[in-house]
Amino acid sequence: MQKNLSISLVASFLIATNLFSAENLETITVTSATKSEQSIKDVTSNVEVITKEEIEEKHFTSVPEALNTLAGISFVSNGGLGNSTSLYLRGMDSKRVLVLIDGIKYQDPSNTSGAALEHLMINDIERIEVIKGAQSGIWGADASAGVINIITSSAKKGFHGNASVERGSFQTKKYGMTVSNKTDNYDIGLSANRVLTDGFSSQVPYGENPDEYVKNGYRNTTVNLKGGYNLTDSDRISANYNHINSLSQYDGNTGNETKRSDNESNLYSVAYNKIYESHDIKLKYDISKFDKEQLEATKSWEVKNYNGQTTSIELTDKISYLDNDNVVIGVNKEKTEVDYIKGNNDKNDSETKNKSIFLTNTNTFERLVLTESLRRDDYSSFGSKNTGKIGAKYSINEDLSFSTNYGTAYNAPNLIQSLNPWGISNPNLEPEKVKSFDVSSTYKDFTLTYFKNKVDNLINWQSSKYQNIAGTSTIEGYESKYSKMIIEDLLINLNYTHLSAKNSKEEDLARRPKNVVGFGADYYGISKFHFNVNGQYIGDRYDGANKTGAETGNYTIWNSVINYDINKTYKAYLKVDNLFDKYYQTVDGYATAERSAYIGLKASF
Repeated sequence: MQKNLSISLVASFLIATNLFSAENLETITVTSATKSEQSIKDVTSNVEVITKEEIEEKHFTSVPEALNTLAGISFVSNGGLGNSTSLYLRGMDSKRVLVLIDGIKYQDPSNTSGAALEHLMINDIERIEVIKGAQSGIWGADASAGVINIITSSAKKGFHGNASVERGSFQTKKYGMTVSNKTDNYDIGLSANRVLTDGFSSQVPYGENPDEYVKNGYRNTTVNLKGGYNLTDSDRISANYNHINSLSQYDGNTGNETKRSDNESNLYSVAYNKIYESHDIKLKYDISKFDKEQLEATKSWEVKNYNGQTTSIELTDKISYLDNDNVVIGVNKEKTEVDYIKGNNDKNDSETKNKSIFLTNTNTFERLVLTESLRRDDYSSFGSKNTGKIGAKYSINEDLSFSTNYGTAYNAPNLIQSLNPWGISNPNLEPEKVKSFDVSSTYKDFTLTYFKNKVDNLINWQSSKYQNIAGTSTIEGYESKYSKMIIEDLLINLNYTHLSAKNSKEEDLARRPKNVVGFGADYYGISKFHFNVNGQYIGDRYDGANKTGAETGNYTIWNSVINYDINKTYKAYLKVDNLFDKYYQTVDGYATAERSAYIGLKASF
């Protein structure tokens, strides 16, 4: 095998399928499964990890682009880069997925669609953790489908930096830089990323050429500052700051009318860590602030400014006991606020407070791992919620293992949904209730998972307001994953998801594809080169519920990347998306990118 085959890159593919030996699994950790650093071999939940190496080799522009390579995940978008994007994790949409950046909530309480995924660009990311299934027993509200934690890079010993530039189709330009320094006493890192594109028209009738319509551009600036200071060998203070500012253009009510949305998010976190005997204590204070302004909103029914803020303080203690067991206990106090201003200057605001207590226990035996979580939340707006989760993983031998999880969860009413500036307010909204179950089996290079989610009290738009819909929606299906070095220097990875998503009337939910196939191949047989081909097949999908509206599925998209290591300092790449120029739409009436090419250069020191 060629020496240039990166062990870490191969590992990035294998992590997702849990193929490592027990010896190697000891070195791989995740933080989102139990709110503490944990070896992946001791996690009972279904976990997918996208590593730094995979991100750098495939040159994703946005976080949704990277997530779209995983089993059980699909996306729809109202146009190109920066336009509204919805994620479906095992058939449950973005509102039911908790998104974090370095453990800080990126959930905007003034956004009815949950986290604004369309503004998450790739910016010096160490890894992306995806924990599937109900996680409210650990994280509370809005984690009924799962948790996505985007972890930015930490400084490594010494002084390091890099700079990158990319140019490509739609007059797209990307600039990035990072600098970091780490000593025995402190570490600090700064990264910045700038994306600009002229884009293409977002709103285009199916079959028509987007070039015949006005273009919708986008710009995004993302900055991350991260550091810490070691007071003693067992005491550490740390701080994080993440800033995202973007300007999106989108189509208005007429064919050539362009509107703009100015979006800004600021995430702050400070923490103190104390290790004392068997205790790992952490005190953390977070602020998540969001501001969105619709620059052309002047009519009385239009909302021109939204503001949302979540403030939380949390104390946790990870207590190790016996030989391989631990329990994480914690308390949290959180305040969420929203306000808005309409085109006629009408204003409104709302807030809710929450106090919570939680506990997660993990017992590790020779072949068996057991995890139990309990949590209680007390909201000022709708009362208390009790949730929990149990999980088990059993390894028969090094090749064969089984795992299963059952959890209860809830999705809290979004404050902006209750206020509803577009229609009738509804202060009596109640939380959705979710029950989640999955069972998995892994044999060597292959993993198969069955999952089932039941959602009661579904919050939906009906009769000019958001209200709870009686009955139970059932979302179930299975995922399979396979990754293997089939011949020397050639790695393949495949995944398949089959989904059935129905409401209480046994009608299919909209925009969820019934079948999704993901595929990729990586070849390292030529010195200094890495060739990648990847893609996705989307099966039956309809724009409306119960198979109504336009059919937006049954297509295959191919992408390719060529990486070239010029020397130890410089790397170049060529990326081509939608290789065969497939015409398709994920949402009826909204365009997607035609074949596009990008060339880039990165220098590291």
